[in-house]
Amino acid sequence: MKSPVLTALVSVAGAALIGLLIYGVTHQAANRSLDEDLARGQHPLAPSYSKPLPSLNGGGRSSLAAYRGKVVVLNFFASWCVACQEESPLMERTQRRLEGHGATVLGVGYQDDASKSKTFMREYGLTYPALRDPTGEMAGAYGTRQLPESFLIGREGRIYDIERGPIGSAFAKRALQLATAGGA
Repeated sequence: MKSPVLTALVSVAGAALIGLLIYGVTHQAANRSLDEDLARGQHPLAPSYSKPLPSLNGGGRSSLAAYRGKVVVLNFFASWCVACQEESPLMERTQRRLEGHGATVLGVGYQDDASKSKTFMREYGLTYPALRDPTGEMAGAYGTRQLPESFLIGREGRIYDIERGPIGSAFAKRALQLATAGGA
């Protein structure tokens, strides 16, 4: 016959183990391998390059691969994100500068309802193409856990810069420099 103390200890240990597992799953750190590669001077290939996502602007589905040969500022955003709202004028100015050089901003609505993302694009006068990441799979591949986050991707599909938070003028300038350079 088991002692009541042993039974209680086993129960407490089991509950503690389950609690640790739940905490570990819900509080996983974002994957920052892309950031680490850039810090080492490497330019990793953009993840989920060929993964088709629903278009927010109409036209069915598209992917980052559809923009091969163009410099792309890949921007994860959501309508409810205050920092996304604040960065939107600079993001649109960046788009206007980039499009004259065969480059583009490509928005990706994340953790947001499609209709709200479309309304956000319209309200802030955002003219660049946008996709929707309904499952969060693409955002997860980039280590995105908070919004906004932007990735500067060269013509060959490699990442040249990351901005985790709203972009600033320095990021926009680097995007324009990459777009006007002959290579990358």
